[in-house]
Amino acid sequence: MADYIGVVGAAFCDRETADLAYRVGRALAREGLIVVCGGMGGVMESVARGVSEEKGVVIGILPGRDRLEGNRYLTYAIPTGLGDARNAVIACAADALIAIAGGFGTLSEISLARKAGKPVVGLKTWKATNGTGEDIGVVNAATPEEAVAKILDLLEDKRRRDNTA
Repeated sequence: MADYIGVVGAAFCDRETADLAYRVGRALAREGLIVVCGGMGGVMESVARGVSEEKGVVIGILPGRDRLEGNRYLTYAIPTGLGDARNAVIACAADALIAIAGGFGTLSEISLARKAGKPVVGLKTWKATNGTGEDIGVVNAATPEEAVAKILDLLEDKRRRDNTA
């Protein structure tokens, strides 16, 4: 069974960030991974386009109640009517998360994923520490390809730990 990788980031982004998301999408699809995202514009649309062009599967967890609001590159659109609360659905549905740039919504998804014990790789995103300054476990990557390689390594490490526990 394929892993589900959440890709999160802002609904509006610059061209450089959109290109990073597009390349992440292509790389994830080439690995046969299922991508879960917020299904709207910006990073979400760019990652979905990358997945779509590689003939992969991308699921959009939409904030509204109309599946037609999702971007045109989604394989499946799931309307929730939850608004920003759909961030929790994305973090819960994904086995791991790649965060690309982003604002407070992205930060919430990072936090929810880490709280659930899921691996998170960051690409030009938040630097996350707790109240005492300790790192909360977001692994940084410099390129889209490195982000995908690191998320695969983290998933394998998690599987190994879970099987020995």
